[in-house]
Amino acid sequence: MSEQTTPEIVISLEIDDPALADRLATLLDGIAGLRLATPGEAASLILVSRDRHEAVHAGGTDLTPRELDVLALLAEGASNKAIARQLGISVHTVKFHVGSLLDKLDATGRTDAVAHAARRGVINL
Repeated sequence: MSEQTTPEIVISLEIDDPALADRLATLLDGIAGLRLATPGEAASLILVSRDRHEAVHAGGTDLTPRELDVLALLAEGASNKAIARQLGISVHTVKFHVGSLLDKLDATGRTDAVAHAARRGVINL
C-alpha cells in the first residue's frame, strides 16, 4: 500500500499590520502541508487584511466596504443575481445590502440610491 501525499499549500501574507502578520505566521508555522511563501514566490493562497467593519465616511454617509462594492455594481446597472455572482455572496445578502444602502442614502430605489451617492461624492459616475 503506497502512502498518498498531499500537495503543499504555499501561503503569502499581504498584511499591513506587522504584529498581525507575525501572529499569523506563528499560527501557521508547523502545520503539516502549509508553508509561507518566500518573497517573490508564487503562492497558492494569499491572505490579505482588510477591516470589514471600517465604515467609509463620505458625504455624511457611513458605508461599509461591501456596501460600496454593491453600490458600484448598482451604478453599472447590475441585477441582484449578477451582483451576488460577482461578489461571491448570496442574492439574499445582496438584497440586505441594497436595503441598507437605501436606508443610509435615504433613497427610494436603486437608481435613486446611485443618484444620491453620486451627488454626495460617494461614487463617481
